Amino acid sequence: MTGNWTEPRPNAEGRTDGPASIDDSPLEAALDALRAGDPVLVHDAADREGETDLIYHADAVTPAAVTRMRNDAGGLICAAFDHETAEAFDLPFLTEEVDHPAASDHDLGYDERSSFSLTVNHRETYTGVTDKDRSRTIQALGAAAASPDDVTFAEEFRAPGHVHLLKAAPELLDQREGHTELGIALAGAADLSPAVVVCEMLDDETGEELSPVDARAYARRHGFTYLEGRDVLAKLS
Repeated sequence: MTGNWTEPRPNAEGRTDGPASIDDSPLEAALDALRAGDPVLVHDAADREGETDLIYHADAVTPAAVTRMRNDAGGLICAAFDHETAEAFDLPFLTEEVDHPAASDHDLGYDERSSFSLTVNHRETYTGVTDKDRSRTIQALGAAAASPDDVTFAEEFRAPGHVHLLKAAPELLDQREGHTELGIALAGAADLSPAVVVCEMLDDETGEELSPVDARAYARRHGFTYLEGRDVLAKLS
């Protein structure tokens, strides 16, 4: 988003919520977008995954948002919790719980470990994979994160399912600089509950990750905010 853009900004559902501020920094614009229910695009770093994720706050993930993620992004649709909330729900890091050789030597070229936890469906869904079902699951996860002490996780969700859960590092950006932590840090700065949804953006032509140039162009076309991970780290870590 450029500093001199003054046209009304449509949100993820096509509504216009008023003009964007010409004084907004990219970070402040991103926080405003998350509060409004819009997605933001965050590129982690060229020397990390080198991927741009489409990130929503979990409360804002309507069926239309799921449609956007699977059509426009194309990666895994994952719901991320901060570490404290995941602990309240007794959610493990998957590699620490699965007794299988494939999980015992989980080498990553960009990090020390994976953030993946369980996969879940809300118990009121059917198959769990439709846009409506995944939205139902994700919005319920967002509501659960807002008041974890009031939720018995296993009564509301079942595993396995079609929404991948991610568990942030205990010290967040001070410990890990992945999209899980970047998204949770943005939610915290926006005074939202610690539950976001991240989905990698892929290139239809190459099958690889979408380049930052193309991700920026997508953001401009749709009136979304694009951030580099370093922008978040400089302000929030």
